[in-house]
Amino acid sequence: MATEAQTLQAPQARGAAPAPASHAPAPAPQTPPAPHAPTTRYEELARQLTGIGAVKRDLARLLPPDCPPGSAAVLTLLDRHGEVRLSRLADLMAIDISVTSRHVAYVADRGWITRDIDPGDGRCRILRLTPAGHALLAEVGARYTGALEKALADWSPHDIDVLNTLLTRLRSSF
Repeated sequence: MATEAQTLQAPQARGAAPAPASHAPAPAPQTPPAPHAPTTRYEELARQLTGIGAVKRDLARLLPPDCPPGSAAVLTLLDRHGEVRLSRLADLMAIDISVTSRHVAYVADRGWITRDIDPGDGRCRILRLTPAGHALLAEVGARYTGALEKALADWSPHDIDVLNTLLTRLRSSF
């Protein structure tokens, strides 16, 4: 009497050796995921955002030697939000007020901002960009946009617009 495995075997060519009987198909080899391979789309997003940090560090290397990233952030935020108090700048930078104060002292010492007494509260200072601060910010902006134009030269305008839209949406989600 033939076994089920022998019955289900494909016919053999004349003179060929019979195939060994098997009771169960061999299991498909399982390839374990790489230890660092993301398993969810959010893990992949986290990995990509880490890569964005590397892009930011590369862009920071374009800053003038006397303008560290924290100083550039102060100038950028004052340009975007206008005159503000130190406490508001700390909120915008999402860092401790003592750290913000050190950044502000650095840029004020170089003449890039002024710290004027707040007429509404003499204990507070109003921070404003100076013409030198505006000029430095224009130089930094030109360096950044030039580097982005060069790095993304093979991207379509549509792809750049989509990236801008998605990054804006991501930032507004936090």
